[in-house]
Amino acid sequence: QVQPVESGGGLVQPGGSLRLSCLASGSIFSRWEMGWYRQAAGKQRELVASIVSNGEINYGDSVNGRFHISRDNDKNIVYLEMNNLKPEDTATYYCNRRIGSREYWGQGTQVTVSS
Repeated sequence: QVQPVESGGGLVQPGGSLRLSCLASGSIFSRWEMGWYRQAAGKQRELVASIVSNGEINYGDSVNGRFHISRDNDKNIVYLEMNNLKPEDTATYYCNRRIGSREYWGQGTQVTVSS
């Protein structure tokens, strides 16, 4: 299964936290660049965070300081820890994996921030 599988979305109140997980099966997981993107209704998909094989991390401007991406290469999982969530974080969150010219997207998991 090359397509990543996301989990962990749901409904959370403003100021709350969620942790998303993305399972990416297959060998040499550690060599893949893994990323989280999100798409809100009526908006373009945007980068949330990415982590490459050497551990270098990049965050989107709107989440820097509140979200944290990490990867467990033994379990083939990448996590997105989301803190101090805001209503504007409401979106479908997608996991992405890429290496060379190959790129795969997950089906997405919905995150809704609302009181």
